[in-house]
Amino acid sequence: MKKLAIYFLLFLSFITVSCEEVVDVDLNKSEPKLVIDASIKWEKGTSGNEQVIRLTTTGDYFNATVPAANGAIVTITDSNAIVYNFIEDGTTGNYKCINFNPVLNENYTLSVSYNGQTYTSTDKLYPVPTITTIEQNLGGFTGDEIELKFNFQDNGSEENYYLEEYKVPFRPFPLLGVFNDEFTNGNEMFSLIIDEDLAAGQNINFTLHGISERYHNYMNILIGISGGLSNGPFSTPPATVKGNIINQTNVSDYPLGYFRLSEVDVRNYTVQ
Repeated sequence: MKKLAIYFLLFLSFITVSCEEVVDVDLNKSEPKLVIDASIKWEKGTSGNEQVIRLTTTGDYFNATVPAANGAIVTITDSNAIVYNFIEDGTTGNYKCINFNPVLNENYTLSVSYNGQTYTSTDKLYPVPTITTIEQNLGGFTGDEIELKFNFQDNGSEENYYLEEYKVPFRPFPLLGVFNDEFTNGNEMFSLIIDEDLAAGQNINFTLHGISERYHNYMNILIGISGGLSNGPFSTPPATVKGNIINQTNVSDYPLGYFRLSEVDVRNYTVQ
């Protein structure tokens, strides 16, 4: 009986191996869309004069590289009609400006001309509070996970929206989250990270961004799709999310991406 069982298992293994077949998936192809990553960030304590806007296009699913959008004309104009030119660095798709002048609550207009199309968007530079203190405690369900809390004072005279960004050494991409002061207006607020992989000696980079309500809602959708700070398994299925950039040449052919301007406060902390 043992020999018969062994022969039967070998027979099943042979059938399984011999039935393997390579299947070519025929994916639908669409015209490439322009992707505009225009995040202007002014870090506290710096001049903010060096800024970068990245232009790429969508590509095939199995393409290992992201196609750069070369040869575009990129400018940002402030309310005083001062124009800041962003010049492409070689053929990288990174368009750089070295004389940008960031002014809090100033309105700026982005213009991108690419492949006969003109794309525009307007937003203002949103301020952000200063991070006042950093606390390290034990937390989590079991009470033995490291908890980091970055505290700051909210401005009670206005509604505020925030983007939190953590760069940790054990994750390939930053952890992102958005929140607002709807129930904590004018109070001390905080951003909190609890992770079982946090360990003593690790350097944690935390950035707090001041953002608009519209960008808050936009990022809330994207973070929900990706999992965000929760990294949960039950995320919303991927979908196309429209930003605030308009194709003035052909409104229906909208680009992907967003134009936003934020003051940011950055802290580096070594886990104790």
